[in-house]
Amino acid sequence: MSKYLKGFALCCVMALTILLSACGGASSSSNQKTIGIILIAGTDPANQQMLAGVNQEAKANGYTTTVVDANGSVDQANSAMQNLAARQVKAIIVAAFPSTSLTAGLNAAKQANIPVLSWGGGMTTGIGAATDEAPLAVPVTQKLISDMKGSGSVLALDYSSGFICRQRAQTFDSLMAKYPNIKVTKQEVAIPGYIQQASQFATAWLAAHPAGSGNLAIWGCWDGPSVGAISSLQQSHRTDVKVYGQNGESDAVNAVQANTMTATDWENSAQEGIQLVDTIGKINSAGSGWKPQMIDVPGILIDSSTIGSFLQQHPDALKS
Repeated sequence: MSKYLKGFALCCVMALTILLSACGGASSSSNQKTIGIILIAGTDPANQQMLAGVNQEAKANGYTTTVVDANGSVDQANSAMQNLAARQVKAIIVAAFPSTSLTAGLNAAKQANIPVLSWGGGMTTGIGAATDEAPLAVPVTQKLISDMKGSGSVLALDYSSGFICRQRAQTFDSLMAKYPNIKVTKQEVAIPGYIQQASQFATAWLAAHPAGSGNLAIWGCWDGPSVGAISSLQQSHRTDVKVYGQNGESDAVNAVQANTMTATDWENSAQEGIQLVDTIGKINSAGSGWKPQMIDVPGILIDSSTIGSFLQQHPDALKS
């Protein structure tokens, strides 16, 4: 009897080994159809819009997606890239983190032969393609300058840890340098907590710039801080300060429609997500012959004069 039991146990062990091996093979195969996405701020509307575009195109091409919210932490972003590389995913898309700060993650992806694409993080060795977010700062900053007629004070809300904001701030600085009579006060917001911080910075700045003290404006390197500043303006009953944002998030578009935001430059983040997914196939097909490229999806300036026509073409822009 003992002999039969030993034989039965041996068969069970062999069967379990085969089953585990098969499961492992299925997992590896499944991961080869998975795109890993790392967001800099998961609750940010622009991140969500880009993600929606990625998910839409991924599904259309037979991919699944897995998402990590790094909450503004570059260490978490690098760790997530390393974990995704270990899982042998098909590709990795990283949102807004400066590509030059992702050395550990990029090295892991390179060793695993996994392409990495960046939404607004800029190019560096190991990045196959990246969207170009800097141009959005030009029209909205030029409008601010025009509206201020060459003089006044501006509160600039920045986030230098994000490459998109870093580029846009450089564009802002270069344009503002030509107008020395416009005084700029800069404040850095953080992720998470940017809306609350922007409101606090705006409250303090408003106290130092009362109504009647000249042309006043608030500029955000993306819509989130500008929307936070609007809440401070409303609590202070101030209607004399113009507000400018970038990305065209739903809160900002609603604010332009309500005349509480002066202008925002709408970014088709969903289309950028779609193009990033489409580029994955091109990178894999080209292999060693692939040349890194920038992806440019032009923005649309939205203000009181264009909001009507814009919403006719993009009615979903009012939705979160």
